[in-house]
Amino acid sequence: MIQVLGHKAPDTDSTGSPLIWAWYLSQMRSTPARAVLQGTPNTEAVWMLGKWGLDLPEIIDDLKPGDRCVIVDTNNPAELPASLSQAEVVEIIDHHMLAGGITTRTPINITMRPLACTATIMHDLIGNDLERAPAWVKGVMLTCILSDTLEFRSPTTTPHDRQVAEKLAADLGIEIPQYAAEMFTAKSDVSSFSAAALLRMDSKEYELGGKRLRISVLETTAPQVLLDRKADLLAAIPAVAAEEGADEVLLFIVDILNERSTLLIPNDFVRAVAAATFEVQVPGDSVVLPGIVSRKKQIIPALKL
Repeated sequence: MIQVLGHKAPDTDSTGSPLIWAWYLSQMRSTPARAVLQGTPNTEAVWMLGKWGLDLPEIIDDLKPGDRCVIVDTNNPAELPASLSQAEVVEIIDHHMLAGGITTRTPINITMRPLACTATIMHDLIGNDLERAPAWVKGVMLTCILSDTLEFRSPTTTPHDRQVAEKLAADLGIEIPQYAAEMFTAKSDVSSFSAAALLRMDSKEYELGGKRLRISVLETTAPQVLLDRKADLLAAIPAVAAEEGADEVLLFIVDILNERSTLLIPNDFVRAVAAATFEVQVPGDSVVLPGIVSRKKQIIPALKL
């Protein structure tokens, strides 16, 4: 049985794409597969599962020696199980920059394309077999694309992502604005999460100036709800950084509707990074960054001291 998994702290794409590809392998390639997750998915992903009548995939802590797996929505070893080198990776499907560091036992299929969403790549790989897919497969694809593109607001969006999403929506009889509004409402409902959980919810590792960073993003249509918790979030950063083996945590609160981010400033190091990267003055404990919504395209590649 092949296990299909995405990155740690699974967002909508890293929850949905394993489900899509496990269906394709099992039903179209006659290769038994199952989706698994590395952690509890975010609220939008949980909403997606309920919307399309899907069970929460099993959450795993690690892989066992000899386990066969397909990696989706990442190629970064830091975001993958600790024992990955002892498993057998059979395929990688991703839309992020090449990180390097994954060793395989045999040559494998690797599909990496400069698109906004892994599900868009899967749409193309599945091809005509998608006509035989149940509605939930198309629904999950659509949800993943709208999530990763912020309903086409993100600069990562390509014309092809939009074309695929619009076709899927038409096939399903879904109006994208209303559907996306439901998604983003679910994503914004984080009232039950602690400050520490919010800092970990959607976080990726990055190294800058010899320091290990966690770049955390919270995408929301209700940013003030999170900004009202700024003091708690700032206070939680040192402990979360220590527990995650990082030197610093940079938290960006992404305002989906107004297309801007607020970066919290817990200390002088983050203040210096913000000033150098975004060319802004940072006198207080936060700074608003107009037009900045994409960690993959606008934040991580730009970070500097």
